[in-house]
Amino acid sequence: MSLFQKIAALFFKGLTGLMFRVDAAALAKVPRGGPLIIVTNHVHIPEIPTLYVRLLPRKVIGMAQAEKVLDKNLWGAILRWIDTIPVWRGEADLNALRMGIRRLSEGNIILLDPEGTRSHDGRLQKGQPGAILMALHSGAAMLPVVHYGSENYQANLKRLRRTDMHYVVGTPFRVEAGGERVTSATRQQMIDEVMFQMASLLPPRYRGVYADLSLASHKYLVFGE
Repeated sequence: MSLFQKIAALFFKGLTGLMFRVDAAALAKVPRGGPLIIVTNHVHIPEIPTLYVRLLPRKVIGMAQAEKVLDKNLWGAILRWIDTIPVWRGEADLNALRMGIRRLSEGNIILLDPEGTRSHDGRLQKGQPGAILMALHSGAAMLPVVHYGSENYQANLKRLRRTDMHYVVGTPFRVEAGGERVTSATRQQMIDEVMFQMASLLPPRYRGVYADLSLASHKYLVFGE
């Protein structure tokens, strides 16, 4: 890291520490090295620097809507600072996919939010199948890392109160088609299986559309390899 990046990391760790009372002990389970795709829930923008600085010194690279990355506001600047790969909506952004695979080959972490947009209330939304492409083409392991409890941070900030934010880390797995032709329906089932892994780590009221864990399957998930 450059001197500027180190200073910025200290700043954002301090800032997010003022905003949140972060229970980050579970993040010690994140592997110290090797390519990894972290899949996480997307509740609000401040969660991004909160997780990023607490995974240092591991290099974490996000992927986000190009409009957000290129925006000239504070959060756009933050996304650029953490080396976020811009993804253009409404098309199969092969350039972004290639960039992500290259960063994984360099031993970095790619951070993905399969919901594709903020929930604001912390409840899981339907997973978008585009997130599966990175796992299938790279062969990298996926690791669910979820957080909960911080959805009301804006109201608490107005009262000068910190908000509790809890992290839970699951078990790594790979997504494999097993020789099966991968259709759009297959990709959706794959991402639903990933989303159920995330849902199982959350308290019931945050599981959203994945509340019924009895519907979870593991057909395309390979654990322990």
